[in-house]
Amino acid sequence: MAPLSEIILGTSENKAAKRLRRLLRAKKARKIAPRLYTTNLTDPPAKVVQDNLYEILGGLFPKAVLSHRTALEGKPTAKWEVFLTSAYARTVLLPGLTVRLLKGPPAGAADKPFMGALFIASQPRAFLENIQRTRSGEAASKSIPRKKLEERLDRILRLRGEKALNTLRDDARRAAKELGLLKEFKALDQIIGAMLKTRSASNLKSSIAKARAAGEAFDPERLRLFEALFSALRKTPLPEIPEPHARPEALRVLAFFEAYFSNYIEGTRFEVDEAREIIFEGKIPSARPKDAHDVLGTYRIVSNLSELRKLPRDAEKLWTLLSVRHEAILGSRPETQPGEFKAEVNRAGDTVFVAPELVRGTLAKGFEFYKVLDAPSAKAAFMMFLISEVHPFNDGNGRIARVMMNAEFVAAGLRRIIIPTVFRDDYLGALRALSRRGQPTAYLRMIDRIQRFSASIDFSDFASARRALESSNAFKEPGEALLIIPESGGGE
Repeated sequence: MAPLSEIILGTSENKAAKRLRRLLRAKKARKIAPRLYTTNLTDPPAKVVQDNLYEILGGLFPKAVLSHRTALEGKPTAKWEVFLTSAYARTVLLPGLTVRLLKGPPAGAADKPFMGALFIASQPRAFLENIQRTRSGEAASKSIPRKKLEERLDRILRLRGEKALNTLRDDARRAAKELGLLKEFKALDQIIGAMLKTRSASNLKSSIAKARAAGEAFDPERLRLFEALFSALRKTPLPEIPEPHARPEALRVLAFFEAYFSNYIEGTRFEVDEAREIIFEGKIPSARPKDAHDVLGTYRIVSNLSELRKLPRDAEKLWTLLSVRHEAILGSRPETQPGEFKAEVNRAGDTVFVAPELVRGTLAKGFEFYKVLDAPSAKAAFMMFLISEVHPFNDGNGRIARVMMNAEFVAAGLRRIIIPTVFRDDYLGALRALSRRGQPTAYLRMIDRIQRFSASIDFSDFASARRALESSNAFKEPGEALLIIPESGGGE
């Protein structure tokens, strides 16, 4: 015998009606709403309805179309309301669920069968329906807010490109003719045209769509990450450790190891003595001239205090500083377009960074958070994540992110940070935790630890600094050892 379904619909069909009566007499079923019964005798009626949502809707309203915001969002509202288009208008109250039946056209050619007896509106139809405004006095809005609709269109454009948005518009035009939604198509066409810069943007509502129309499009998902980090930095002060060195020789040694480690963790690897010959003796190995120039270019930036004391006053200055410093680092690699923002999407593992057309706008939005942070260490931590997360260049993004971070420390007279080889996985893992899960705690903990490590090393002499780094396991590969922070750092 087939197992009993949890949901039973009342019916006039003789055999099924008799079976239901037997179950009710045997107390193996109970009524939870008109025409609605269940064999679940323990859970509250609201839970039974919500757990069997689409089976119930299909049974009570066969051939109805999941439409309007329900189709676009793919789920009930937060208050457990669903919107269906059918041959009549009505509101049906069930335990834990409000069904809003809207009178309208039946399923069209592009609408899909859904969960047996229902249909679900196609994406073009759903966008058209969500253009419709709710009449004053209606109990609930059948349409998502206009700002949210524009943000959904921007997401299509951002992730799938102009072709996908134009295809949606073409499909919506056909659906509008079939369904009698020509007025709604006109409004949708206006929004899409504005976002593609072919129509006036005066009626756009969302900041994302307005920025897109103005040529300043940004990545809203990254903006949420920046906001999370900004909030955490406001709540969690980071150490402010003064730079103890003043003599040029000490600062040259510090800059050497900063450049050495920054390149090493990115895969440009030399032995310390080889790097020392490249930087201090100008000895460029014939087998690896470009790698050598990467190290030398990084050193020239991080040893130039007057350059590092330049901080961005606005978004345009940020773009300029990034471009100039990036070109200085990767000037020997013309294939990477040094100094030019990327033209193609880049990624690291599962992380896809900001799309090329959103780089300037996302940097500008991130700068709005950066500029109101007060503490130099907070600005430094924010700046490094901003550049790392946007990944504005084809190559060299990690190096330029660390350069921009340390410029904040140098300008404030604070000890800059170096990321030693052994700490690479901790550093990247903290960045990933913030990038992928929006969790800044590990990132701030990482910054705090590496600040204390960097402050513990005395860079007044090359040989002694090297010994201190070796005793801290700084040159070890991740997994071979743990970073050791000496109990006390040195001065001059």
